[in-house]
Amino acid sequence: SLAVALIHSYTFKEHEVLVGQCATELGFEHVSLSSDVMPMVRIVPRGFTACVDAYLTPCIKKYVESFACGFKNNLKDVPVLFMQSDGGLTPMETFSGSRSILSGPAGGVVGYAKTSYSEKDKVPVIGFDMGGTSTDVSRYDGHFDHTFETTTAGVTIQAPQLDISTVAAGGGSMLFFRSGLFVVGPESAGAHPGPVCYRKGGPLTVTDANVCLGRLLPDYFPKIFGHSEREPLDKEAALAAFRRLTHEVNLFLKSQPGSVNKHMTLEQVAMGFVNVANESMCRPIRALTQGKGFDVSNHLLACFGGAGAQHACAIARALGMTKVLIHRYAGILSAYGMALADVVEEAQEPCAMTYTAGNIPLIDARIKALSKRCTEALCQQGFEKQNILVEPFLHMRYDRTDCALMCPSEVIKSGSSMPSALADGQTTSAFGDFESSFESRYKREFGFVLPGRSIIVDDIRVRAVGSTALPESEWLSSGGEQPPQPVKTVQCYFEDCYHPTPIYLLKNLLAGDLISGPGIIIDDNCTIVVEPSCCAQVLKHGDISIEVGDFKEEKIGLELDAVRLSLFSHRFMSIAEQMGKILQRTSISTNIKERLDFSCALFGPDGGLVCNAPHIPVHLGAMQEAVQYQMMMLGDNLVAGDVLLSNHPQAGGSHLPDLTIITPVFYKDEPRPVFFVANRGHHADIGGIAPGSMPAHSHTILEEGATFVSFKVVQAGVFQQEALIKALNAPALLPHCSGTRNLRDNLADIQAQIAANQKGITLVTELIDHYGLEAVQAYMGYVQDNAEVAIRDLLRLVAHSAISKLGKAELHAWDRMDDGSRICLTVKLNEKEGSAVFDFSGTGREVYGNLNAPRAVTLSAILYCLRCMVGHDLPLNQGCLVPVRVLLPRNSLLNPSADAAVVGGNVLTSQRVVDVIFHAFNTCAASQGCMNNITFGDETLGYYETIGGGAGAGPHWHGRSGIHTHMTNTRITDPEILERRYPVILQRYHLNPGTGGQGKFSGGDGVVRELLFRKHLHLSVLTERRVFSPYGLQGGHPGSCGVNLLFFKSGRMVNLGSKASVRISPGDLLHVETPGGGGYGPPFSQAEKNV
Repeated sequence: SLAVALIHSYTFKEHEVLVGQCATELGFEHVSLSSDVMPMVRIVPRGFTACVDAYLTPCIKKYVESFACGFKNNLKDVPVLFMQSDGGLTPMETFSGSRSILSGPAGGVVGYAKTSYSEKDKVPVIGFDMGGTSTDVSRYDGHFDHTFETTTAGVTIQAPQLDISTVAAGGGSMLFFRSGLFVVGPESAGAHPGPVCYRKGGPLTVTDANVCLGRLLPDYFPKIFGHSEREPLDKEAALAAFRRLTHEVNLFLKSQPGSVNKHMTLEQVAMGFVNVANESMCRPIRALTQGKGFDVSNHLLACFGGAGAQHACAIARALGMTKVLIHRYAGILSAYGMALADVVEEAQEPCAMTYTAGNIPLIDARIKALSKRCTEALCQQGFEKQNILVEPFLHMRYDRTDCALMCPSEVIKSGSSMPSALADGQTTSAFGDFESSFESRYKREFGFVLPGRSIIVDDIRVRAVGSTALPESEWLSSGGEQPPQPVKTVQCYFEDCYHPTPIYLLKNLLAGDLISGPGIIIDDNCTIVVEPSCCAQVLKHGDISIEVGDFKEEKIGLELDAVRLSLFSHRFMSIAEQMGKILQRTSISTNIKERLDFSCALFGPDGGLVCNAPHIPVHLGAMQEAVQYQMMMLGDNLVAGDVLLSNHPQAGGSHLPDLTIITPVFYKDEPRPVFFVANRGHHADIGGIAPGSMPAHSHTILEEGATFVSFKVVQAGVFQQEALIKALNAPALLPHCSGTRNLRDNLADIQAQIAANQKGITLVTELIDHYGLEAVQAYMGYVQDNAEVAIRDLLRLVAHSAISKLGKAELHAWDRMDDGSRICLTVKLNEKEGSAVFDFSGTGREVYGNLNAPRAVTLSAILYCLRCMVGHDLPLNQGCLVPVRVLLPRNSLLNPSADAAVVGGNVLTSQRVVDVIFHAFNTCAASQGCMNNITFGDETLGYYETIGGGAGAGPHWHGRSGIHTHMTNTRITDPEILERRYPVILQRYHLNPGTGGQGKFSGGDGVVRELLFRKHLHLSVLTERRVFSPYGLQGGHPGSCGVNLLFFKSGRMVNLGSKASVRISPGDLLHVETPGGGGYGPPFSQAEKNV
């Protein structure tokens, strides 16, 4: 099998077709062309999708063939349909691998959409599909939401799929108690060995917790467990495992002076884990609703899957939802949904036209041709034209942006006549008003539109649906006036105590029967838990409707509760994550929307970091310094409606292109901010001596662009646009400098950053409304305290190890920058206190260049390294730095003066600080040690990218190849986006084999990247590890140095060195080889390899 993906084949497929023909002639049995599989821009996901299709389709075809062989005449002339990821059925002859990835969950979405949504009431529905290893959530409002790029198992798939979010929490999710936190998953027990109660020696899971609490009853489960597969669920084993875990929890609680729970019962521990699991499953639902501008409380919750009905009431109550619907086939709804699905035929082709009156007739003609093709395909499957619905879509975006939206228009009955041609001058498509559809969707998704900017149509898509008759549902007999009789009553634990809980069999219930919670309804395929204050009713077809009550404000004590600590940790993280989603969605620039070069975080009233989303490590510790600097500067001069802008290194900035937006959170009558929300995003240009604002040879901060120490970008609710524009253009007043070269994108991205903070404020306020201000702030402190405990535990272990091996609790390491400047570190550990002093004495002086790293950057590096070395999931916040004291020599490379140039310190020196820290702790060998920064542009454009390299190997792992390491977490621009938007051609981009250091565990390889320029531009190269190699550890070999070469069109070739700023002409080519990572441990000899 062969996958073929050629660049720009989404718009010019002829070369792929030729390759495919050659492959077939050479004997390949299956060939997947990316232009056929999914003709959309972005070669990386399109190439992945072609690979997935080539890998899976032959296997699927073999399975289908073997399946058909078991029937008469191999099912010839018998329609056999398979579910696809987009929620539509397709004949088995056309079923392909790339369209099958989410076919199971898609069946569930169709199942609840067809059975739970009311066309009359039009109440949107949240689908909650909880299984053994994961939970899938989705939303339906009368129309299926499709997404066209998703990541599944680390592979990016570019294909139409229902918009389904998955979280690693299910019945088989494993339970851990770590440094005071109740942790659920993401590890799963799987089907084998399964939970403890499965009798196969498995770990504790959510299922075990439900068994111990009496919510799952062994008497009503089949006897299929144990190695003989003939035994019942083992409740006693689950109880014994929870006793051991409860003992561990209580030992920890006794050691904590502020804990309210000095002793927890087994039931409280099990209930705590169930609550934490519920909160982790609420996070994707909030992202799916609140993150997209919908009120989650206005939805119906449709629960299904093997475990969904056990958690339905608790999930609904946590989200403020009042009604739950559980289908009578909830345990197998994904299978049932496939029987309800329609047959779908899709066609798509690239367009690349501006949406103008002159082009609309051409677009309409292509829609009509695609519609005809899809309709004919369905007619050949036996559908009548009057039963076919044709849905046309245009994939549209604003000019000079990369975010395209698939925009629908009205549905056309295929049986009716197709729209006629447009009259001259008509500006609306005959198929509907696509422009208004695009603008309304863009406004809903991103919060604004871009008036006056052209709209580009990237692709035309047609989805034809052959409607099938739904099966008739059986009606239940109506219940009498007497309440239903339970088969027995058991003791079941809810929140604080045991409750007598009646058990009902679903098959015995009649339509109209009411069950007031607590109660348990048991069916062959699922268990439905009706919690206290909830009321279940049996509907006419046997479905269960549950009214959820008890929505009073939850006032809690201020003392530490271990379970609530975990719950608040999830809620704080969710706030930061949703801020990030808003920022990515509402931004304009390639840097933020495409490369994801941004970070979002929540801060306490003291400015201390509380929680951050997993964004860019170099931003996160530094942002705390920025928030605290503004508090020091402005004090009581902040009012509601103020928003601050800062980027200066002395004000907690990292480097000038990273603009930080800080918004204080005021609550009711509180005179001072109760929290702060902030985000930091990299802007492609803010002025200075070089396009891209990443000059290779800047000597002072003023040469690197516009500076903001403490600027009120919004003052009392008024956006200060004129003052902002003046500040962004201010560098033009300096010699050899320019103001910002992309003002429009700067303004749009700053507004997006403000909007992201506003989302954070809304979510923080909702949290305070629910729990009370004092409680939220108390648990903010406890989350920080928890991180402190974890770091102290780590430092104690390291100190003990150092004393046993070295005779003293002191670690040393140093490294050199390419200019010879030293970074020196001594770590003095205190085993008793679990603390450390990070002393950088001996580090070189501030340089007359831009490698100087602000203090905040070094703190970020320390915070990142400590968080990595803990080895398990931990909120990265201010508490991590409480046990640490940092000594930085004044006017040194790591603590420069206020006028020092710093642009390279953030992207180069920070990486070397991380290497030195990991060297001192003997954690891993050196990484590539820089971010390989490339910028180019002129007065009309600016582009910035960082290039991956090799990661250092560790004691038990090989280094990753061609990856961004440590302090950067961005992704590089897709080649097709790069070439479409900028005057360059990507000539080569591949791994560079052999550049990683050899060792018992080898370092990762670097990459080769070549850019051919098509225009006169200014190029800046800002890199490291071109002189000194990334070192290995414990006998591992060093990785190879990088190299930067410039090939002039004339034939001349020069070595640019680590840093260069040059003028380039059309035809010039930049060749970059990034460093590899160091190896760990001595390499195996050839004899050892042979063995």
